[in-house]
Parts: sequence; structure tokens; C-alpha cells
Amino acid sequence: MGTLAQIDPVPRARSGGEIPAHVAIIMDGNGRWASARGLPRIEGHRRGVESVRRTVRHAGDRGVRVLTLFTFSSENWSRPRSEINDLFNLLRFFIRNDLAELKKNGVRIRVIGRREGVPKDIAALVEKAETETRGNEGLVLQVAFNYGGRDELVRAMRRIGEKMVRGEIDPADFSERVFAEHLDTAGISDPDLLIRTSGEARISNFLLWQLAYTEFVFLPVYWPDFDENEFDAAIAEFHSRDRRFGGLTGV
Repeated sequence: MGTLAQIDPVPRARSGGEIPAHVAIIMDGNGRWASARGLPRIEGHRRGVESVRRTVRHAGDRGVRVLTLFTFSSENWSRPRSEINDLFNLLRFFIRNDLAELKKNGVRIRVIGRREGVPKDIAALVEKAETETRGNEGLVLQVAFNYGGRDELVRAMRRIGEKMVRGEIDPADFSERVFAEHLDTAGISDPDLLIRTSGEARISNFLLWQLAYTEFVFLPVYWPDFDENEFDAAIAEFHSRDRRFGGLTGV
């Protein structure tokens, strides 16, 4: 396992049976899991945190290099304030209680998304988690928090435009690679596999640039019921795919 700077940001073909280097997950279905059991939505979110713990451990055990989890989207602010507060409290609890174990296991935490508007104490916890795990060389746990794919693209273009105005980037040198270097995910390989739970078959404004050649697997299971077997089933489906990146197999 290399350091973050050594992770190739360019998509690469996979041979049959090889573990995907980068797995991204849209963790969907907490609320519906709770409703189906007559429980409050917060209980679904609590059980979802347990699934996060299982998935992080199993991904590391399977040799995944980067695991990206979509935890809170920029559109989630439209939810009831009580539910937003519950989600924030769970994030606080997860960082405070799990950071030590993640550090011990060599996990590096990286958070992507807009930092503006996030409660100050959560921003401080995020900074603490990133700082204290920066030197780790195990699994990269990339957390998409207050994240939206379109917002990420706009922010990247704004940064590039500002550099062009200052003369730091020549428009003639602008390329896909230059653009990717200004995304939140700069330095991280594009996902090989995207998993979405709950049976929904859409990407919901997640990693719009990075998913160009990703294999999608949509599972009917709600996120609180997602476990090691479901993870392995998604990887098995990934192995069955023929990834050509626009070319021909065997050429």
C-alpha cells in the first residue's frame, strides 16, 4: 500500500479476480429500514453507523486501497432540522469513539465536500481526524460530507479560473488532468466500483466526474443490513464485468 500521493489518479483496467482498488458507496435506506420495523429514523441511522464500521474493517481486510462513503449530501440540508441534528450527532460520536481504532489500524481519513456552513465543532473534529491520520499508509477512508458533485465541479472551475487570472495556469495547458487536480478528490484514483444500497438505481449527484468509467452495482438491501457478504457479492459482480475503457478486450 502506497501513500496517498502515490495513488494513481488515472483509471486502470482490472484483470479478472483482482480486488477493486477504489470502492465508493452510496449508503442508502436507513430511514426505510427503520420505517419497515416501526422504529424512528434515527435508529436506522444508528444501525447505519454499525454498517460503516463493518464495511471499513472488511474493505481493509480485502485489500481495498480507497473506500469512499457518501455520508451527507449538500441536498440533505432540506431534511427536517431534527434529523440533520441527529446525523451530526452520530458523526460526532463516530469520530470521537472510532478515531483511535482507525489510527491503530493505519486508516487515513480524508473528507471531501464544502466546509462552509458545517458546524464549527464538526469542522474541528474533521480537521483533527485528517491531521492525526495523515501519516497512515493503510486504507484511505474518504468521507463525502456536505458534498455535491455539481458543487465540486463549480468549485474546481472557480479555483482554476482564479489561477488563470493570476497567470498561474495557461489556458492552452488546460486539460482533463489539470481539472482533476483541482477536484476535492485530487490525488485519489477514480472509483473502480460504485455500490448503492436500497434498490435505487441512480447516483444522486455523487462523484459526477470521477464515475466516468466506474462499474455500478445496485443492491436491494438497505444500508443497515449491508454486511461482509453483501460487500463480497458486489465485488463478485465487479469481477464479472468486462472493463474496456472505450477500447477492445485483448487489444
